[in-house]
Amino acid sequence: MTGFGDARDERADHALSVEVRAINNRHFKLNLRTTEGYGALDSRIESVVREYIRRGTVNVNVRIRHLSAAEDYRVNAAVLEGYADQLQKVAAKRLMAEELRLEQLAQLPGVIEELSSEAHAADDVWPLLEPSLRAALHAMTQMRLAEGGALADDLRAQCGAVDASLQRIAARSPLVIEGYRQRLQDRVGEALAKFAVTVEPLDLVREICVFADRSDISEEIVRLRSHLAQFVQALQAAESAGRKLEFICQEMGRETNTIGSKANDAEISHEVVEIKTALERIREQIQNVE
Repeated sequence: MTGFGDARDERADHALSVEVRAINNRHFKLNLRTTEGYGALDSRIESVVREYIRRGTVNVNVRIRHLSAAEDYRVNAAVLEGYADQLQKVAAKRLMAEELRLEQLAQLPGVIEELSSEAHAADDVWPLLEPSLRAALHAMTQMRLAEGGALADDLRAQCGAVDASLQRIAARSPLVIEGYRQRLQDRVGEALAKFAVTVEPLDLVREICVFADRSDISEEIVRLRSHLAQFVQALQAAESAGRKLEFICQEMGRETNTIGSKANDAEISHEVVEIKTALERIREQIQNVE
Protein backbone atom coordinates (compact mmCIF):
# COMPACT_ATOMS: atom_id res chain seq x y z
CA MET A 1 0.00 0.00 0.00
CA THR A 2 1.12 3.53 -0.63
CA GLY A 3 1.54 6.19 2.01
CA PHE A 4 3.35 9.40 2.93
CA GLY A 5 4.32 10.95 6.22
CA ASP A 6 6.63 13.73 7.34
CA ALA A 7 7.71 15.38 10.57
CA ARG A 8 9.82 18.42 11.44
CA ASP A 9 11.15 19.52 14.79
CA GLU A 10 13.87 21.49 16.55
CA ARG A 11 15.51 19.83 19.52
CA ALA A 12 18.64 20.71 21.46
CA ASP A 13 20.09 23.06 18.82
CA HIS A 14 19.25 20.65 15.94
CA ALA A 15 16.70 21.10 13.14
CA LEU A 16 15.30 17.68 12.17
CA SER A 17 13.26 16.75 9.11
CA VAL A 18 11.99 13.28 8.14
CA GLU A 19 9.99 12.29 5.04
CA VAL A 20 8.71 8.75 4.48
CA ARG A 21 7.12 7.44 1.27
CA ALA A 22 5.92 3.88 0.73
CA ILE A 23 4.89 2.21 -2.52
CA ASN A 24 3.83 -1.33 -3.37
CA ASN A 25 6.31 -4.18 -3.43
CA ARG A 26 6.04 -7.91 -2.70
CA HIS A 27 9.13 -7.65 -0.49
CA PHE A 28 10.64 -5.09 1.88
CA LYS A 29 13.06 -2.63 0.34
CA LEU A 30 14.43 0.47 2.06
CA ASN A 31 15.93 3.44 0.21
CA LEU A 32 17.50 5.68 2.86
CA ARG A 33 19.09 9.09 2.49
CA THR A 34 20.60 10.85 5.50
CA THR A 35 22.55 14.05 5.92
CA GLU A 36 26.24 13.59 5.20
CA GLY A 37 28.10 12.57 8.30
CA TYR A 38 25.22 10.70 9.92
CA GLY A 39 25.53 7.35 8.15
CA ALA A 40 26.03 5.65 11.53
CA LEU A 41 22.29 6.18 12.13
CA ASP A 42 21.21 4.08 9.12
CA SER A 43 20.92 0.77 10.95
CA ARG A 44 18.86 2.34 13.76
CA ILE A 45 16.57 4.05 11.26
CA GLU A 46 16.00 0.79 9.36
CA SER A 47 15.19 -1.05 12.59
CA VAL A 48 12.45 1.45 13.44
CA VAL A 49 11.05 1.45 9.88
CA ARG A 50 10.71 -2.36 9.99
CA GLU A 51 8.50 -2.00 13.06
CA TYR A 52 5.93 -0.19 10.91
CA ILE A 53 6.33 -1.82 7.47
CA ARG A 54 6.93 -5.44 6.44
CA ARG A 55 6.25 -5.28 2.71
CA GLY A 56 6.78 -2.45 0.27
CA THR A 57 9.43 -0.10 -1.06
CA VAL A 58 10.10 2.59 1.53
CA ASN A 59 11.92 5.84 0.74
CA VAL A 60 13.17 7.65 3.84
CA ASN A 61 14.81 11.07 3.65
CA VAL A 62 16.40 12.35 6.86
CA ARG A 63 17.84 15.86 7.18
CA ILE A 64 19.78 16.90 10.27
CA ARG A 65 21.04 20.48 10.62
CA HIS A 66 22.91 21.93 13.55
CA LEU A 67 21.53 25.30 14.61
CA SER A 68 24.46 27.67 15.00
CA ALA A 69 25.01 29.75 18.13
CA ALA A 70 27.58 32.43 19.00
CA GLU A 71 29.82 29.93 20.78
CA ASP A 72 30.02 27.87 17.59
CA TYR A 73 32.30 30.51 16.01
CA ARG A 74 35.59 32.14 16.96
CA VAL A 75 37.70 34.96 15.58
CA ASN A 76 41.07 33.87 14.25
CA ALA A 77 43.15 36.72 15.68
CA ALA A 78 46.28 35.77 13.76
CA VAL A 79 44.51 35.96 10.41
CA LEU A 80 42.78 39.21 11.37
CA GLU A 81 46.05 40.86 12.42
CA GLY A 82 47.69 39.66 9.24
CA TYR A 83 45.00 41.32 7.12
CA ALA A 84 45.27 44.53 9.19
CA ASP A 85 49.09 44.69 8.92
CA GLN A 86 49.06 44.21 5.17
CA LEU A 87 46.32 46.79 4.63
CA GLN A 88 48.10 49.34 6.84
CA LYS A 89 51.34 48.87 4.92
CA VAL A 90 49.55 49.43 1.61
CA ALA A 91 47.77 52.51 3.02
CA ALA A 92 51.04 54.01 4.34
CA LYS A 93 52.84 53.38 1.07
CA ARG A 94 50.06 54.95 -0.99
CA LEU A 95 49.45 57.75 1.50
CA MET A 96 45.88 56.58 1.98
CA ALA A 97 44.01 57.86 5.04
CA GLU A 98 41.19 55.31 5.13
CA GLU A 99 40.38 53.74 8.52
CA LEU A 100 40.20 49.97 8.95
CA ARG A 101 36.87 48.80 10.37
CA LEU A 102 36.43 45.45 12.13
CA GLU A 103 33.10 44.66 10.47
CA GLN A 104 34.77 44.83 7.08
CA LEU A 105 37.77 42.81 8.19
CA ALA A 106 35.48 40.13 9.68
CA GLN A 107 34.06 39.38 6.22
CA LEU A 108 37.48 38.42 4.84
CA PRO A 109 38.16 34.67 4.34
CA GLY A 110 39.43 32.81 7.39
CA VAL A 111 38.74 35.54 9.96
CA ILE A 112 35.61 33.83 11.36
CA GLU A 113 35.95 30.08 11.94
CA GLU A 114 33.04 27.69 12.49
CA LEU A 115 33.78 25.19 15.24
CA SER A 116 30.74 22.87 14.90
CA SER A 117 30.60 22.19 11.18
CA GLU A 118 31.18 18.46 11.64
CA ALA A 119 28.34 16.03 12.36
CA HIS A 120 27.68 15.23 15.98
CA ALA A 121 28.03 11.70 17.35
CA ALA A 122 25.20 9.29 16.44
CA ASP A 123 24.56 8.47 20.11
CA ASP A 124 23.93 12.15 20.78
CA VAL A 125 21.66 12.78 17.77
CA TRP A 126 19.59 9.56 17.80
CA PRO A 127 17.44 10.48 20.87
CA LEU A 128 16.62 13.75 19.07
CA LEU A 129 15.84 12.11 15.72
CA GLU A 130 13.84 9.04 16.81
CA PRO A 131 10.64 10.91 17.87
CA SER A 132 10.48 12.70 14.51
CA LEU A 133 11.10 9.46 12.62
CA ARG A 134 8.30 7.71 14.49
CA ALA A 135 5.95 10.66 13.97
CA ALA A 136 6.52 10.52 10.20
CA LEU A 137 6.02 6.74 10.15
CA HIS A 138 2.83 7.07 12.19
CA ALA A 139 1.41 9.62 9.73
CA MET A 140 2.28 7.32 6.83
CA THR A 141 0.65 4.37 8.62
CA GLN A 142 -2.61 6.28 9.06
CA MET A 143 -2.73 6.93 5.32
CA ARG A 144 -2.01 3.27 4.60
CA LEU A 145 -4.75 2.18 7.00
CA ALA A 146 -7.31 4.30 5.17
CA GLU A 147 -6.24 2.77 1.85
CA GLY A 148 -6.27 -0.68 3.43
CA GLY A 149 -9.91 -0.29 4.49
CA ALA A 150 -10.98 0.44 0.93
CA LEU A 151 -8.81 -2.41 -0.33
CA ALA A 152 -10.39 -4.87 2.13
CA ASP A 153 -13.88 -3.85 0.98
CA ASP A 154 -12.95 -4.58 -2.63
CA LEU A 155 -11.40 -7.94 -1.74
CA ARG A 156 -14.54 -8.94 0.17
CA ALA A 157 -16.66 -7.95 -2.83
CA GLN A 158 -14.54 -10.16 -5.11
CA CYS A 159 -14.85 -13.03 -2.61
CA GLY A 160 -18.60 -12.55 -2.74
CA ALA A 161 -18.51 -12.90 -6.52
CA VAL A 162 -16.50 -16.13 -6.20
CA ASP A 163 -18.96 -17.51 -3.63
CA ALA A 164 -21.98 -16.68 -5.81
CA SER A 165 -20.50 -18.49 -8.81
CA LEU A 166 -19.50 -21.41 -6.63
CA GLN A 167 -23.06 -21.77 -5.37
CA ARG A 168 -24.35 -21.88 -8.93
CA ILE A 169 -21.74 -24.49 -9.82
CA ALA A 170 -22.72 -26.63 -6.82
CA ALA A 171 -26.40 -26.43 -7.82
CA ARG A 172 -25.64 -27.25 -11.45
CA SER A 173 -23.21 -30.15 -10.84
CA PRO A 174 -25.80 -32.92 -10.08
CA LEU A 175 -27.78 -31.96 -13.18
CA VAL A 176 -24.75 -32.55 -15.40
CA ILE A 177 -24.69 -36.30 -14.66
CA GLU A 178 -28.43 -36.60 -15.13
CA GLY A 179 -28.19 -34.77 -18.43
CA TYR A 180 -25.39 -37.06 -19.59
CA ARG A 181 -27.44 -40.14 -18.61
CA GLN A 182 -30.42 -38.89 -20.58
CA ARG A 183 -28.34 -38.08 -23.68
CA LEU A 184 -26.60 -41.45 -23.51
CA GLN A 185 -29.88 -43.31 -23.30
CA ASP A 186 -31.28 -41.32 -26.22
CA ARG A 187 -28.25 -42.07 -28.39
CA VAL A 188 -28.28 -45.74 -27.46
CA GLY A 189 -31.97 -45.93 -28.17
CA GLU A 190 -31.42 -44.42 -31.62
CA ALA A 191 -28.59 -46.89 -32.33
CA LEU A 192 -30.64 -49.85 -31.23
CA ALA A 193 -33.54 -48.86 -33.46
CA LYS A 194 -31.27 -48.21 -36.43
CA PHE A 195 -28.96 -51.23 -36.27
CA ALA A 196 -31.20 -53.71 -34.43
CA VAL A 197 -28.63 -54.49 -31.72
CA THR A 198 -28.97 -54.87 -28.01
CA VAL A 199 -27.06 -53.29 -25.13
CA GLU A 200 -26.97 -54.66 -21.64
CA PRO A 201 -28.36 -52.21 -19.03
CA LEU A 202 -25.28 -52.95 -16.96
CA ASP A 203 -23.08 -51.50 -19.69
CA LEU A 204 -25.08 -48.27 -19.65
CA VAL A 205 -24.84 -48.02 -15.89
CA ARG A 206 -21.09 -48.64 -16.04
CA GLU A 207 -20.60 -45.90 -18.65
CA ILE A 208 -22.65 -43.44 -16.63
CA CYS A 209 -20.66 -44.27 -13.49
CA VAL A 210 -17.37 -43.72 -15.33
CA PHE A 211 -18.57 -40.31 -16.52
CA ALA A 212 -19.86 -39.40 -13.05
CA ASP A 213 -16.55 -40.32 -11.45
CA ARG A 214 -14.52 -38.46 -14.08
CA SER A 215 -16.61 -35.29 -13.82
CA ASP A 216 -17.25 -35.29 -10.08
CA ILE A 217 -16.23 -31.88 -8.69
CA SER A 218 -17.71 -32.18 -5.21
CA GLU A 219 -14.30 -32.36 -3.52
CA GLU A 220 -13.04 -29.34 -5.44
CA ILE A 221 -16.16 -27.37 -4.45
CA VAL A 222 -15.63 -28.23 -0.77
CA ARG A 223 -11.95 -27.23 -0.89
CA LEU A 224 -12.68 -24.01 -2.75
CA ARG A 225 -15.30 -23.08 -0.16
CA SER A 226 -12.78 -23.81 2.60
CA HIS A 227 -10.13 -21.64 0.93
CA LEU A 228 -12.66 -18.85 0.51
CA ALA A 229 -13.55 -18.96 4.21
CA GLN A 230 -9.85 -18.91 5.12
CA PHE A 231 -9.29 -15.93 2.85
CA VAL A 232 -12.09 -13.92 4.49
CA GLN A 233 -10.80 -14.89 7.93
CA ALA A 234 -7.27 -13.77 7.02
CA LEU A 235 -8.63 -10.41 5.87
CA GLN A 236 -9.97 -9.83 9.37
CA ALA A 237 -6.71 -10.75 11.12
CA ALA A 238 -4.89 -8.00 12.97
CA GLU A 239 -1.41 -9.14 11.90
CA SER A 240 0.12 -8.81 8.46
CA ALA A 241 -1.49 -11.35 6.11
CA GLY A 242 -0.32 -10.40 2.63
CA ARG A 243 1.71 -13.53 1.97
CA LYS A 244 -0.98 -15.77 3.45
CA LEU A 245 -3.64 -14.20 1.23
CA GLU A 246 -1.37 -14.66 -1.77
CA PHE A 247 -0.99 -18.38 -1.01
CA ILE A 248 -4.73 -18.92 -0.44
CA CYS A 249 -5.54 -17.13 -3.70
CA GLN A 250 -3.11 -19.43 -5.51
CA GLU A 251 -4.85 -22.48 -4.03
CA MET A 252 -8.28 -21.14 -5.04
CA GLY A 253 -7.02 -20.74 -8.58
CA ARG A 254 -5.78 -24.33 -8.60
CA GLU A 255 -9.17 -25.71 -7.47
CA THR A 256 -10.97 -23.53 -10.01
CA ASN A 257 -8.82 -24.85 -12.85
CA THR A 258 -9.59 -28.42 -11.78
CA ILE A 259 -13.33 -27.71 -11.75
CA GLY A 260 -13.10 -26.23 -15.22
CA SER A 261 -11.22 -29.23 -16.61
CA LYS A 262 -13.46 -31.88 -14.99
CA ALA A 263 -16.94 -30.40 -15.39
CA ASN A 264 -18.10 -31.11 -18.90
CA ASP A 265 -20.79 -28.43 -18.96
CA ALA A 266 -21.15 -25.03 -20.63
CA GLU A 267 -22.89 -23.35 -17.69
CA ILE A 268 -20.25 -24.49 -15.22
CA SER A 269 -17.52 -23.37 -17.63
CA HIS A 270 -19.12 -19.91 -17.70
CA GLU A 271 -19.08 -19.73 -13.89
CA VAL A 272 -15.47 -20.90 -13.86
CA VAL A 273 -14.56 -17.96 -16.10
CA GLU A 274 -16.34 -15.60 -13.69
CA ILE A 275 -14.41 -17.05 -10.75
CA LYS A 276 -11.11 -16.73 -12.60
CA THR A 277 -11.89 -13.09 -13.38
CA ALA A 278 -12.59 -12.36 -9.71
CA LEU A 279 -9.43 -14.22 -8.63
CA GLU A 280 -7.33 -12.24 -11.05
CA ARG A 281 -8.65 -9.02 -9.52
CA ILE A 282 -7.91 -10.40 -6.07
CA ARG A 283 -4.40 -11.39 -7.16
CA GLU A 284 -3.71 -7.87 -8.39
CA GLN A 285 -5.01 -6.25 -5.22
CA ILE A 286 -3.10 -8.60 -2.93
CA GLN A 287 0.13 -7.08 -4.20
CA ASN A 288 -0.92 -3.96 -2.26
CA VAL A 289 -1.57 -5.82 0.99
CA GLU A 290 1.11 -5.91 3.65
